[in-house]
Amino acid sequence: MTVVFRALTALSAVAGIVALLLYTHDGTVFVYFTVQSSVIIAAVCALATARPVPAWVRGGATLFSCITGSVYHTLLANPSSPFFMADNGRNTVHNLLLHTVTPLLAAVTWLLVDRAPVRWWYAGVWLGYPLAYLVFALIRGLFVHEYPYPFLDVDELGYGGVTITSLGFTVAFFLLGLLLIGLGALVRRFLPWAEVSDQHARVEDPAGVQ
Repeated sequence: MTVVFRALTALSAVAGIVALLLYTHDGTVFVYFTVQSSVIIAAVCALATARPVPAWVRGGATLFSCITGSVYHTLLANPSSPFFMADNGRNTVHNLLLHTVTPLLAAVTWLLVDRAPVRWWYAGVWLGYPLAYLVFALIRGLFVHEYPYPFLDVDELGYGGVTITSLGFTVAFFLLGLLLIGLGALVRRFLPWAEVSDQHARVEDPAGVQ
C-alpha cells in the first residue's frame, strides 16, 4: 500500500505538470511555487518507491504540496480573498491535479501510509524552501517586473506590504508543518499497526535524525 500511494502521488504530480505544459505551451510555468512543489513531491515519492528516503525529506515534500493546495483554495481561488485570481483554467485537469489531487494524496500518504516520526523542529527547517522561493520571486521581479502571485507583487503592495504578508505566511506554514508532524504522531498512537511503520522508519534512518 505504501508503494502504491507514493506512486499515485508522483503520477498525479507529473500528470498535472505535463497537462499544464500542454495547456499553456509555456515553459515559464516553472517559476510558480505550485509547479516547483509538484516537481519536488513527484521526485521524492518516485524515489521513495524504489529506496528508503528519510522521513524528514518526505515530510518536507508533503508540506510544500500541502502549502500549494491550501494557499490556492483559501486565497487564490476564494472570491472573498484579497488575493483572489480569476483563472480561466480553474476547471482544467492540470488545475485539479496540481492544486487538489496531489496535495490530498501527499497528505494521505504522509498521515495514513508512511506514519514516520519526525522531530517538531523540522517544521522550522522546512521553511527554508518557501523562504528561498520568496527571495527568488522578488529578485526575478526586479528584472522582469512581474510576480508569480499577487501577495508577492511589490508594485501593488510595496516591500512593506510584501514583508507583512510574507511574515504571515511564514507563521502559517510553520504551524502547518507542526500540524502534519502532530497529526502523524496521533495516527501512530491510535492506529494498532503504527508500531510496525515506526520500526520501518528507524530502519530508513539509522542515524536517528528523525
